[in-house]
Formats: sequence, structure tokens, C-alpha cells
Amino acid sequence: MLEQEWIDKGMAQAKAGDYVEAIAAFSEAIEANPISAIAYRQRGLAYYDAGRIHDAISDYTQAIQLHPEDFAAHYGRAIARLALKNYTGALSDIEVALRVNAQHAAGQRLRGTLCRKLNDIPEAIASFKQAAQLYLDRKDKDNCQACLTAIAQIKPQSPLTASASAETSSPPTMPTVGDIYSQLLDRIRHGDVQSALKDLNWVLQADDGDAQAHCCRGIAYLKLNQPQNALKDFNRALQQQPDNALALRNRGKVRFQLGDRAGGMADFERALQLNPDDVLIYVAKGNAFRDVGDSRQAIASYEQAIALDDHCASIYLNRAMAYIRLEETRQAINDYQTAVSLFCEAEDWDNYNASLKKLNALQSGISSSITSDQTPTASSSDRFDSLNSPRKERLRMLVGGHWEIAERLLEQARRYYPNQTEAWYLDKVIQDLERNFET
Repeated sequence: MLEQEWIDKGMAQAKAGDYVEAIAAFSEAIEANPISAIAYRQRGLAYYDAGRIHDAISDYTQAIQLHPEDFAAHYGRAIARLALKNYTGALSDIEVALRVNAQHAAGQRLRGTLCRKLNDIPEAIASFKQAAQLYLDRKDKDNCQACLTAIAQIKPQSPLTASASAETSSPPTMPTVGDIYSQLLDRIRHGDVQSALKDLNWVLQADDGDAQAHCCRGIAYLKLNQPQNALKDFNRALQQQPDNALALRNRGKVRFQLGDRAGGMADFERALQLNPDDVLIYVAKGNAFRDVGDSRQAIASYEQAIALDDHCASIYLNRAMAYIRLEETRQAINDYQTAVSLFCEAEDWDNYNASLKKLNALQSGISSSITSDQTPTASSSDRFDSLNSPRKERLRMLVGGHWEIAERLLEQARRYYPNQTEAWYLDKVIQDLERNFET
């Protein structure tokens, strides 16, 4: 038989799963033509499928020597080297293959895998994105989603996720679909909106009926101040999932923003029926009222949020803004003081300093009667009468002259570190605050 006849026979045997006969046929083809790159490559593939990895690499190498630009031989050898965990060699092969055909989706995906193995995260993400786009162009939804999943696994973590991971020695788990959308939302919250939007566009081009993806993209559009686009996505999400509380809450925001107060209220109320203890719904409702100038309703919503979570500093800041619009300065000052204390407790020094500056600016414009109300009470002052006065003055300076903040911080120290002296608590709070100013 001629070389091509042996090759055809070998390929038929390999397709039938008879790799022994396939290898024998390709060997006959090589004997008929010792410089047949195709025969070596096909026998290499048969060796690989039979589990003979080293023999496969040997044949792929021979095919490459005969035909240096053989895409399939380089790709095959890369797969075989990956099986042997020779990641550097495999990457070298796949990069040669992609120089021949950069539009090969599986090749780009393999390069992403190899770059991830070698801890080159930026290059891994770039290859997975290119592969996802190529799969999307071919309407291959499953492989497109697999590439997006790979990106979600290796994207740099948010500060919250990173700190949580640092506290556990458990191995990372594979993300679910819900985890992927949570990561996308986290990226949007932390300002990586355009990148998240691009990934969501890919998902929705592959499956326009994905309610979660529409909801996430709506939030991205909301962040980009594109309310009409956001509304379309929230409407589409709710067509698919009428009880999606996240979509309802955010569509409520958009409707208020677009002047549809009744529609916004209906969305908030429906969201609360689904999740009556969701603090974020009350906050969103309060912000919507505040932004349309209804500060009383805003304050009522913030109070409901605080009843559910009285340790969220941002709620107090939002309520303080509503009080300021009503010119109720005493209440605004109280809320700022509470927020400053909570930021300090959480060691969120950026927000602590920013809020303290706003508090000082607000208090500087009010009457002396309000200022006098913020001096230490007799009981709190008496508590430190026996302590070193410079200490007290140092603490007063660190909290911007607001003794109520100092008292709150001291109470926190007493709760966390019981049975210490009052001097110890004073020093502890001073040291914590001074550490903030040193960083």
C-alpha cells in the first residue's frame, strides 16, 4: 500500500479507538516514506491517545523537524508536555503554534492555562479573554463560559476577599455560577466597571436569557450613570426572574432617578416583601428619597436600616446628609460623630479622616451653644480627674475636639479588654489613633 493509504487506514483505526492497529498503520506509512511529517504527527497523536506520552513527544518532535511550521504538531506536543507538567516547554510550543494561527480558540485557551500554571496572571487573563471572544464568535457558549470562569478564578481579589482568604488555610474551591457573578459585582463596586461590563457583554451575547448577567450589567450601567441602559437590563432580568430582589432594588433606584417615583416605590416594597431584613433596600430607598429632595422620608428609611444594623457607618453619614438638608445641624453632628467612631473601630482610617474633616467643618459653622454641648459631661470628666491631664488633651486633639467620639472609643476598649485601669484604656485609644496618623 502507498503512504497515504496507510495514513487513511491509521486514521480510521484511531477514530474507532483501536490505537494499536492505528500505530501499526502509521508505522507502515513512515516505512513507505521516512520523511512524512503527517505520518509522524498522526502516530504521535495515536501514541498520546494510547497513553504513551514520551513516544508521542518523540514523534511530534520528528514531525516538527521535518515541518517546523506544522501547527498541529506544535499543538500536539504542547498537550503532551502539559501532561508531563513540562509547562515551560508546552508554552514554547503553543506560542509557536499561535504564531502560525492566532485565531485558534483552543490554542489561546491552552496558552491561558499554561500562563496560569507559570503564575503569569496578566498573560493568562489576556489569552483566556481572546479565547472567549473566539468561542463567542463561533457561538460556542459552553467554551466561552468556561474561559470566563477561568478569568473569574484568577482575577486579582478584592481587599475584602483577600483578607477573608488570608484567615483560612482551606484550599480554594471552584467557583459556582453565583460566585462568578458575586465577583463581577465586587469588581464593579471597586471601580473595575469597564472590564466587568466587557465580560458581561460576552456572557449575554452567548445567552441573552441569563437573568443574573442582565442584573449585573444593569448595576454596571448604573455605576456608569447610564440609567436608560440600566433600566433595560433590570427589566429583562425581572422578565426572567420576577422575584429577583437585587434587580428590584436597583430598578427602584433607576426609576426614582428617571422621575418614576411610584414605580420606584413599588419596586422597593416588592423587594422588601421578598427580603424584609435587607438593610441595603432601606438604604437605597433612603438615598432615592434624599436625591429627590424628600429628606424626611429619607431619614425614616435610614432609621429602619439602622434598626437592622446599627454598626454601619455609611448609613449614619447618609442620614447626616439628610439632616443637613433640613438644617437640623445637631442631629447631623451626632450622626457624624457616630460614623467617625465606627470608622475608627473598623480601622477604616481613610473614611475616619474624611468624616472627621466634614464633622469639623460642620461644627465650625454652628453657635457656641452647640459647641458647649459637646464638651465632656460631668460623669465622663470625673472619670478622668485622677488621670494625667496631657493625656486627656492629647486624646481630645486626636478626635478633633469631639469628646463624644473619645467616650465611644473608650467604651469599645472597655468591652474588648475588660478589667483594665482607666489609664490603660486611655493609653490604648491614644496609641491606636496615633498609629493611624503614623501610617
